Amino acid sequence: MAAGPRALLSFIPSPPINGFHVGPLFFHFYGLMYVVGITLAIYITRRRVRGYGGDPAVVTDVAIWAVPAGIIGGRIYFDVTTPAQMPHVWYGPFAVWTGGLGIWGGVAAGALAGIWRLRRRGIPASPFADAVAPALLVAQAVGRIGNYFNKELFGGPTTLPWGLEIPPQYRPPGYQAYATFHPTFLYELIWDLALAAVLVWVGHHTRVRAPGLFALYVTGYSAFRIFEESLRIDYSQYFLGLRLNMFVASALTLAGLAWFVLTQRRRPAPAAAAPGGPGAGEQAQARGSGEGRDFADAPGGTPADGAGP
Repeated sequence: MAAGPRALLSFIPSPPINGFHVGPLFFHFYGLMYVVGITLAIYITRRRVRGYGGDPAVVTDVAIWAVPAGIIGGRIYFDVTTPAQMPHVWYGPFAVWTGGLGIWGGVAAGALAGIWRLRRRGIPASPFADAVAPALLVAQAVGRIGNYFNKELFGGPTTLPWGLEIPPQYRPPGYQAYATFHPTFLYELIWDLALAAVLVWVGHHTRVRAPGLFALYVTGYSAFRIFEESLRIDYSQYFLGLRLNMFVASALTLAGLAWFVLTQRRRPAPAAAAPGGPGAGEQAQARGSGEGRDFADAPGGTPADGAGP
């Protein structure tokens, strides 16, 4: 009898389903997790922007443009870097519900759309980027739950107690003899939430100049992907014997680190009064971090104490 509980705890089982029917419609957990993640990201960013003294309504306006752009950019990145993984049907390049959104393509396209929208409203993009950085990590963490239901994004074989059981039909060629694999989607989920908490702490307790937090997000996430890519065995394009994403992650880690150093070494801009009252820039400088000070120049009010989660 004692062997039974130990066996149950010796691996993480794969879910028996990847979605559910509501009448004639089928809802994929993968897509639902992205909806939940995006909703949480908008909510968290609204709270952070309000805490910095900005107008939370701006977040919704930016999201209307940035979210579709991010989905399109993420799918384009996936199609370009892993064309063999597209479903072999006419709508294959667009079949996001089956899995396949490249995070770097999604962030890049979403950021471009967001910057465009912010500039049209006369709002500086740097403090907004710092406000959204932890929220993006939370959204990415929730999105990884969808990978669990799709039985994808796992690493090589392992006998660790938290190894993920993968049914034979989902195992890559050459790995049919193995039953449990590294749950790299779970490793990334944990890392994303931990990094989000670190960014919030840094934003509250240090004087990081914007967009320093976003630069740390790029650095920290990409650095972890170097480790993750070393474990993954799913299909990937290779270059010089390494997975293509390994090179992308390495380049972005260095770029993010250099970006952070440069943003912190530059001279701070003179404090400016926010619309609604004189001296708001000086008040913000006395109160909060660099990202809060930058919001003093934006429409929507003066920075408030406490930037939210």
